[in-house]
This record gives sequence, structure tokens and C-alpha cells, in this order.
Amino acid sequence: MTNIEKALELINTFTTGDTTKAKELLAEGYIQHNLAYGTGVAAFAGSVEYLASAPVKTTVNNIRAFEDGDKVFLQTVYNFAGAGEQVAFDIFRFDENGKIAEHWDNLAAKAEANPSGHTQIDGTLTKKDVDKEQTRQVVSNFVGDVLRGENPGNLTSYFNGDNYIQHNTEIADGLTGLGAALEAMAKQSIQMVYDKTHFVLADGDYALAVSEGTFGGAHTSYYDLFRVEDGKIAEHWDVMETIADPSTHQNQNGKF
Repeated sequence: MTNIEKALELINTFTTGDTTKAKELLAEGYIQHNLAYGTGVAAFAGSVEYLASAPVKTTVNNIRAFEDGDKVFLQTVYNFAGAGEQVAFDIFRFDENGKIAEHWDNLAAKAEANPSGHTQIDGTLTKKDVDKEQTRQVVSNFVGDVLRGENPGNLTSYFNGDNYIQHNTEIADGLTGLGAALEAMAKQSIQMVYDKTHFVLADGDYALAVSEGTFGGAHTSYYDLFRVEDGKIAEHWDVMETIADPSTHQNQNGKF
């Protein structure tokens, strides 16, 4: 199996309850960064077993799958034991033996369509076979200049006019939609701050940036997926998650 196939097989164990398969796919010493779960193979297998025993079956619907070096990143809709649909980004790191050694993720409740009628998961599905390093560079520069605020005057240079498809649940398409949303947040004294970017993973014309900051003063993890077209940001999906208080963490590996 390819690493993407292995990652998809692992998340599918949430629906099958196949703990044997989960253990086969995971490396000894598996590191978990989802702070709501314990770390290690036994903890993961325990979660699979628990979901299999729940009265409502868990569903897993993968939307997009990518690979960059030793990492696979997925966009998926989960409904864990009937608790409600959640949109997630998962990142899996593979070791030299092809086993899944580490996992990071961000999840948010599935919401209604945004002001432009786009959902958190619809839009372009086909990945173009283009230079991923160019894609990574565009996204890395955009995240630094604009999201981290290092060179905000460069904003318009990253877009083809007002042609920008937005999947954020609260923001409309185009730079006009982004500007209106930022203005609305400012009026409510809500600040969206990106302090540090931990990963920029790329595959073809897509790149996922994983950043840390605050939203409205709350410690927040930002996962932003961008599609780049002709050197410009063309489409954007995201999941924001408030990072839980340390007193509630089920492992000590940290969110990032």
C-alpha cells in the first residue's frame, strides 16, 4: 500500500473496529498530538474499540488526500458515534519502516454554507501535477506576509484580482469578502492573530499551513489549505480549533 492508502486504512478502522489492522499500521512508540486522546498504540486501539462498541456507528468520509515526503495530510468528515459531523485535517508522519509514527489534527463542527454558498469541503477536487516547491513557497510567503502580518502591504500581490474562492464558514469570496469579514471582526474587537507557523506541507498545487496563535484572545490552532493557480492563491479551506486548557490534556506531546 502507498502511505496515503495506509493513512486512509487507519482512519477507516474507526468504522470497522479493526484493532488488529490499526496496530499493524502504527509504529511502536506512536506519538499522538490530539490532546483529547492518550498517546501510544494501545490508546489508539482503545479508541477504535470504544467506537466499535458505541450504539451509533462512526462514519468517515475522506474528501482530499495528499502526500509530502514522510507525511500524508487528509481532509475528512467524521461523525464519531453519532456526536455530529466534524470537518478535520489530519497529518500522519511515517517512519523508515512505512509505519505511522506520529499524528496531528484539527477538527471543527460541520457548518452551513458561507455567504458565497461554499461549504467547508466542496470546491476543486483535482490535484494538478505541478512543482510542489513553488506551491509551498507561495503559501509560505503568503502566510508570513499576510497571516502573520510581516508584510501586509503585499496582500494584493498574492491574488488574481478579486478571483478567490473562499470556504471559510463566515467569509465570502474574493478580497472584498475577506476585507468585509476583517472589518466586521474589528468592529466586534475580535483579533485573529497568527504567531508561528509549524508546517507548510505541499503536494502539487495544494499546500497546508499549520499555525498557532489566538482568536479573540483564546489559544488557537489554525490549519489552512490553499490551492495555488499560476502563482496566485485561488482557493482556501480551513479549520480553526481552540486549544484546550492544559489541565484537560490526555497526553503531554503538545498540539504541534
